[in-house]
Amino acid sequence: MKVLITGTSRGIGLACALKYLKEGHEVIGMDICPDPLNGRPDYTHIVADITGNLPEISGIQILINNAGVQEGGREIDINLKGSIAVTEKYGITPSILSIVFMASSSASNGAEFPLYAASKGGILAYMKNVALRVAKYGATCNSISAGGVLTPLNAHIIDNPDLMRQCLNETLLHKWAFAEEIADLCYYLTCINRSMTGQDLLIDNGEQLKSNFIW
Repeated sequence: MKVLITGTSRGIGLACALKYLKEGHEVIGMDICPDPLNGRPDYTHIVADITGNLPEISGIQILINNAGVQEGGREIDINLKGSIAVTEKYGITPSILSIVFMASSSASNGAEFPLYAASKGGILAYMKNVALRVAKYGATCNSISAGGVLTPLNAHIIDNPDLMRQCLNETLLHKWAFAEEIADLCYYLTCINRSMTGQDLLIDNGEQLKSNFIW
């Protein structure tokens, strides 16, 4: 299948690209950074800003909206408006089979930076809107809301033992997810799943569930 993934330079986006390549799919990556796979022949890398002029690409069957930022003031423009622009251009087409948005646990619990939480909350509402509109093509549309993930974006926490301990103590399973876990789930949603659509999957090692019963 022809797969378009945004934000493939590192972390979850790169893990997704490698997963789909491993499974034999045609992968196109879009990022503001250079090709992370150094010209690998079965991978096409497009240097582009999802908030700017998007290139013409036809026949996308799987779309993974992963590109985003955590802070800096442009969270709404990049995380929400950029993902909308990409989806409207490449996802709302007869060729589409499945769309996945990388949301965040912040979308439902409001944690982290205000603009980030708001942008991801918007993604959940937009995901459901897209699911309604691509159903006529027989396509699915879902989102993944990850909690802590071991990626370069979180290096300032991962490399700080005290901060990492505090974060892990907020989870039931006392761990964070690997980017490859998120990529595997994404693959399931797009290439195996045929009946689940309009849903958000929370992958946070039990962080939101954690509670202490006191009697």
